[in-house]
Amino acid sequence: MRCKVWVEQSSDVLLSEWRVELLEAVEETGSLAAAAAKLDVPYRTAWQKLKRTEEALDVRLLETESGGSDGGGSRLTAEARDLVRRFRRVTAGVSELVEERFKAEFDESP
Repeated sequence: MRCKVWVEQSSDVLLSEWRVELLEAVEETGSLAAAAAKLDVPYRTAWQKLKRTEEALDVRLLETESGGSDGGGSRLTAEARDLVRRFRRVTAGVSELVEERFKAEFDESP
């Protein structure tokens, strides 16, 4: 049994498991390009999805540094890290509730 949680605005997905995974991959790899490659999506798709989320939530998600001798990169803003933590807490709680309801309705134990 599985459930999915996402946030929509006017039928546009603003926040989802995939977008949170993308943010976590940026945090892990230090790069939006590397995060996109890790999730096997084009960089442009990853960039557009995060930009849409930033605009809708009116929050900056990434701090970026241009190339140069250190090669540049991206990292999550404090707001993005908080957003990831809160989304993970909500989805964990929803999963627990769904599992409890499922067992209550379909548990065939006497």
